[in-house]
Amino acid sequence: MGKVADEVYKLVLPIAESFGLEVVEVLYEKKYSGMNLTIVIDKEDGVTIDDCEKLHRAIDAPLDELDPIDESYILNVSSPGIDRPLKTERDYRRNINKKISVKLYKPQNGKKVFQGVLVSYDEQSLTVEVKGEQITFNKKDTALVEPIIEF
Repeated sequence: MGKVADEVYKLVLPIAESFGLEVVEVLYEKKYSGMNLTIVIDKEDGVTIDDCEKLHRAIDAPLDELDPIDESYILNVSSPGIDRPLKTERDYRRNINKKISVKLYKPQNGKKVFQGVLVSYDEQSLTVEVKGEQITFNKKDTALVEPIIEF
């Protein structure tokens, strides 16, 4: 995270946790509408619009007081969505025994994309069962790990 995102994360985290929410990430980026500060939240049974609104209202005044941003910006509080990339320990835990896609920076066994069932993970690696074979990937070698959503 950048300096602004780090400061905002430290401010927002205890407030979000008091509502039973997890702060997945804080993004501070330029978009077509100007600068955007986005707080992405989650919780066990999913985030509602009421959760987003509640946190937005709760962090508005403390953010003004902290004043980490010199210019005007748009504050967004949102859910990460069901198809978001796996980033946190909780994301990996929630996707054990589910289908995922792993995209690598460099080919492994001649391929850069693997799809299979997440079997296990730890801080450094994840193991996916692909067509009956278990393949272990170093997390640092993964460009993107995301769930496969089937309807």
